[in-house]
Amino acid sequence: MAMGTIRGAQLAVGKNGRVHVAWDGMGGGSSLDPHAGHSDNHSAHSRPARDASDAKQPLLYTRLNDAGTAFEPERNVISYAYGLDGGSSIAADSQGNVYVTWHAAQPGNTNGEGGRAVFVARSTDEGKTFQRETPAISKPTGACACCGMRAFADSHGDVLALYRTAYQMTNRDETLLISRNAGANFEIAYSHHWNVATCPMSSAFISETSGEILAAAETHGRVFFVRLDPQTRKVSSPVSPETQAKHPVAIGNARGEVLLAWAEGAGWAKGGAVAWQIYDREGNPISPKGRAEGLKPWSLATAFTEPDGSFTIIY
Repeated sequence: MAMGTIRGAQLAVGKNGRVHVAWDGMGGGSSLDPHAGHSDNHSAHSRPARDASDAKQPLLYTRLNDAGTAFEPERNVISYAYGLDGGSSIAADSQGNVYVTWHAAQPGNTNGEGGRAVFVARSTDEGKTFQRETPAISKPTGACACCGMRAFADSHGDVLALYRTAYQMTNRDETLLISRNAGANFEIAYSHHWNVATCPMSSAFISETSGEILAAAETHGRVFFVRLDPQTRKVSSPVSPETQAKHPVAIGNARGEVLLAWAEGAGWAKGGAVAWQIYDREGNPISPKGRAEGLKPWSLATAFTEPDGSFTIIY
């Protein structure tokens, strides 16, 4: 069965080039001990009974072994916050911190998507053990269940998470969270409003160039990106091409130019085309729009910056 463009595995590279991978597991979590590999810093809190999580979908994690020759056996990082749908992600930094993020219903939730929250399981030892997950923010915003999210650890030591809220059924704002204390808690850095009553099944993307964060997502049926300066907390106005599009990627170069790439014509079990445009620091297009057919179903594009500042798109 296809996992789709939203529920596939996500990868991060951390300390000493170690690769970390997280993905939504299939079936129940009972085949794995949901507490294995956890270091519980909340021992005063009672855990749910084992049989309460037997039929729950796990969030699986693995990492490259110390020898760099193979991946370790996968582990379920969820301790209690079950309810995966679209959103899970992973980030890692050069200090050995690893962050697995996802959105799920809060315990006792009776408010559907409005009662979902973003959770974070943290590791300080390169993924050897994970602390019990905690909500990212104290006042949850809800989360659009089928939409993806993206976590990112930047060069300043901050952690970011980009996801779609659902605090009311028609308010599905794309929201960027930032943590300045290694994922202990987060605050809202930016929110792009969208009043829509259906789930757009969208993805999100975060990158960094020269200490500046680029965050890209979909709103109003179009893709956009913003620039975030983590030091000043200033966020630029959103930049968006005037076309219906999904699944954006935004990367920059040292000159302040940004490549925005996206999918056109893609849908459920349907491929499409990859399109792109390059913008200057002020958000003005400096290249003609490009387009290439051949995007496969359940696929999306990615891109990277070459040493000379040019861009390469992969799909």
